[in-house]
Amino acid sequence: MTEAYRVTGVKGREIIDCRGTPTVEVDVWVNDVLRGRAGVPSGRSVGSYEACELRDGGSRHDGFGVLQAVKNVNELIGPEIIGMDVTEQRKLDRLMIELDGTPNKSKLGANAILGVSLAAAKAAASSLGIPLYRYINASAHILPVPMMNLVNGGKLSSNDLDFQEFIMMPVGAETFSQALQITTEVNSKLRALLANRYGKLAINVGDEGGCVPPITSVREALDVLQEAVGQTPWEDRIVYALDVAATHLYDKNTKKYTIEGKQLSSKDVIDLFRDLVSRYPIVSIEDPLDEDDFDGFAAITRELGIQIVGDDLFVTNSQRLRKGIEMGAANALLWKVNQIGTLTEALDAASLAFKSGYGVVVSERSGETEDSIIADLVVALNAGQIKTGAPVRSERTGKYNELLRIEEELGSSATYAGRNFRRPF
Repeated sequence: MTEAYRVTGVKGREIIDCRGTPTVEVDVWVNDVLRGRAGVPSGRSVGSYEACELRDGGSRHDGFGVLQAVKNVNELIGPEIIGMDVTEQRKLDRLMIELDGTPNKSKLGANAILGVSLAAAKAAASSLGIPLYRYINASAHILPVPMMNLVNGGKLSSNDLDFQEFIMMPVGAETFSQALQITTEVNSKLRALLANRYGKLAINVGDEGGCVPPITSVREALDVLQEAVGQTPWEDRIVYALDVAATHLYDKNTKKYTIEGKQLSSKDVIDLFRDLVSRYPIVSIEDPLDEDDFDGFAAITRELGIQIVGDDLFVTNSQRLRKGIEMGAANALLWKVNQIGTLTEALDAASLAFKSGYGVVVSERSGETEDSIIADLVVALNAGQIKTGAPVRSERTGKYNELLRIEEELGSSATYAGRNFRRPF
C-alpha cells in the first residue's frame, strides 16, 4: 500500500439539508490532510425498498436527528477504516457492508455508510490530484441533458397536483451550457406566466425548486409549461418528461390509483399515459405505476415505446434491477446513491443497467445539501441525463454550476448527450 494514500482520520457530524432537516456529513483525512468531505442527501418521496436511513426518533428535531448515525461513523466505522488505502473503494465499501451485517444497512444506517463512502472517493481523487469524475472513469466526457423539474406536485409541493414533477429536457441544445441557458429562459417565462394567470403565490417553489401553482389537472400543467416554452425561440429543441411517483397514488387494498379524484386501474393508468404521449412530446416517464408492479411496468414499456424510468421500482438495487431486466420492466434506471448506501453498489447497478441496454438517469434527492458530487458522478458514468431540480436555490444550482466547470475542463473532448440521452456512448 502506498503510504500517501492511507486513511488517517474520519469525522462525522450532523448538518442540515435544504429543508432544514438534519443529515450526515463526513470528513476523511489522508496522510493527516483533510482530503474529502461529503454531505448525504435525503428523500421525502421514498421507495419501500430503499436502504435504511437511520434517524434518532424522540422529540429533538421532531425525531429526524442523526446523532446515532454520526456516532456510528465516529465510533464504529472510522476506527475500522483507519490505515486503509483510500483508493481501494470497493474494499472499503465492502468492509462497511460487512460491519453493518444487515440486508438494508439498518444497523449502522445507510446515511452513515454513504457519507464515509462518498467522502473516501473524494479524498482519493484529491490525493491523486485529479477530478472525481476522472478518478472514477478515465474516459468520462459526456455532459448530461438536464431534466429540469419546473412544475412541482405530489409530496414535493403544497398544491393538489397529483404528479410529482413536470420536466423539460433541452435535447436540441448544442452544449450543456446552452442547455442550461435554455432552461433558465423557459423558467423565467413560466414564472411570469404563472404569476399573471394564477397570482403571485403560484411562483412559490416546492422542495426541488419548481413552481407550485394551484393546478389539479395534469394536462393543464403540461399546457402551461408548453405555453411558456412557446414564448421562447427554443420550442423545437425541447421535449418533456414526467415523474409520477405513482406508488403514492396507489391503494394496495383496492388496487386502484387515485388521479384527479378518479379511481383508476393499472390498465386505465396506462391508457392515460398513452393519451398524454400522443398529445405532448413526452419522451420519458418515471414511476408511472406502483413500486411492486413489475408486470405493469413491462406492459407500459412495450406499449409506449418511450423511456420508462424505474425509481421506487429499482431503488438503485442491482437485485431488483436484474428482475426488471429479466421481465422487460422499464428501460431506464433512476440512479440515487443514497438509495443503496455505497458508491460501489451504485456503480455496479449503473454498470448492469448499461450492459442490459437500459438508460441511467442520475438524480438528486428532495432533501439535498450543497455537496455537488452528483455532477461529477453523472459525467463519470457518461450517463447522459441528470435530474437535480429547477435552476434555482443553491443546493440545485451548485450541481449545474459544477457541470459548467467540468464542461470547461473537458474542453473540446466534451460531448453533450442531446437527443442521444438514453444511449450517449
